[in-house]
Amino acid sequence: MIMVTKKLPVNLIGEFLVSIGERLREERERLGFTQPAFAGLAETTKKSQIDYEKDVTQPKAGYLAAITKVGADVQYIVTGMRSAQALSSDEQELLALFRAAPLEVKATIVAGLKGGVQPSSGSKISVGGSFHGQVVEGDVTNTVSGGMHIGGKTREK
Repeated sequence: MIMVTKKLPVNLIGEFLVSIGERLREERERLGFTQPAFAGLAETTKKSQIDYEKDVTQPKAGYLAAITKVGADVQYIVTGMRSAQALSSDEQELLALFRAAPLEVKATIVAGLKGGVQPSSGSKISVGGSFHGQVVEGDVTNTVSGGMHIGGKTREK
């Protein structure tokens, strides 16, 4: 007998959220709503909300459309993949910079975020600016050469 499940392991902070209901609960909590308040947004009952979060029943399209209006990431709830529209502006900028970065810089960033092994101390890191104009140059031991330009003033380090 073959069993098919709807479960996908996902979460950006390392937890495994494997069902639509668990991801729905995560989104509700991220947005700061109680079960009754979230249910009220979609004109449903607290019991229905509980059933959705326990995977007893699946939410309908009208419910999902209603909770989108308060910032719920419906794509994430259904598929486990975050929607670009659900990202804050700083997250969108970070993602755009990461995607444009050379492979060596991406590897350094991922290693730093995972707390993994860093490149050798002789490796150089150079982070270019965006429309804000920040530029940081140095090595992985945080030795900065030159100056830092912040808010129109140059300060030497």
